[in-house]
Amino acid sequence: MKIIYMGTPDFSVGPLEALIKAGHEISLVVCQPDRPKGRSKEPAPCPVKECAIAHGLEVFQPERIKRPEAVEVLKKYPADVFVVAAFGQILSKEILDMPEYGCLNIHASLLPAYRGASPIQYAVINGDKESGVTIMQMDEGIDTGDILSQRSVEIDKEETGGSLFDKLSVIGSQLIVETLDQLEKGALTPVKQDGSKSSHVGMLRKEDGLINWLRSAEEIERLIRGTDPWPGAYTYFRAKVLKIWKAEVAGGSVGENKAKAAPGYITCVDKDNFYISCGEGVLKIKELQAEGKKRMSCADYLRGIKLETGEHLG
Repeated sequence: MKIIYMGTPDFSVGPLEALIKAGHEISLVVCQPDRPKGRSKEPAPCPVKECAIAHGLEVFQPERIKRPEAVEVLKKYPADVFVVAAFGQILSKEILDMPEYGCLNIHASLLPAYRGASPIQYAVINGDKESGVTIMQMDEGIDTGDILSQRSVEIDKEETGGSLFDKLSVIGSQLIVETLDQLEKGALTPVKQDGSKSSHVGMLRKEDGLINWLRSAEEIERLIRGTDPWPGAYTYFRAKVLKIWKAEVAGGSVGENKAKAAPGYITCVDKDNFYISCGEGVLKIKELQAEGKKRMSCADYLRGIKLETGEHLG
């Protein structure tokens, strides 16, 4: 099939490469404009643009895809279908109606759950047992179109936002190729979403990683995993930012100390770890990053700093 592919981040690279490998003709790749990156703040290409250039594909980077001049550019390229994966802009009805088979979206959740921008992270943060990928026929709503295919995956108890991101990118790559094959054969039966079961998640912001020690240890541990690698879960200690990259809910006698300290206080320090009281339970810190330092194990951190029971974080 002739395809116009729209995507921007790492998640979108795998599906593009899978479509190329499957023999589909990518007539145009559409992605977000180059944005400032790193300390230099120099404009840098997104991962999809880098992939497209490596394959010798033509790239289009509109500031607003719905503008008339951008729509006119799309009309110049032959396409049986548009495939969209984390593109980052909303398509107009005019664009949705362009190709014969419409526009297909690779969405990283089991719709109608987690419509919106951050389904992967919130599946971990909320403690879901499974996630997955949905191939959806796009309409004018946000992730409200008919479901064409789905595939689920179990969320591991140590899953991070990053590891689930990687898993779902692989699944999405496989599923879009299979779905396009079935679409071309006329073998798909679209299924309408049950709006009564829908949920919506917005774009994660840096401040969403701020730890509220009044929450339970289980909730905070999931926040730490869900916001890894971005924005990262963080707190404040001795007036500086302290990122927490890995932790676990403490059990046994240490866990029982929760009644002896208010939330956010260090309840115990040993050779390799320290423990923080939460609104419910105690969190054992295993990996962290002090402001201006590299990510390290808690044991390495404790070799360079003296912590006292009763000190406060937050």
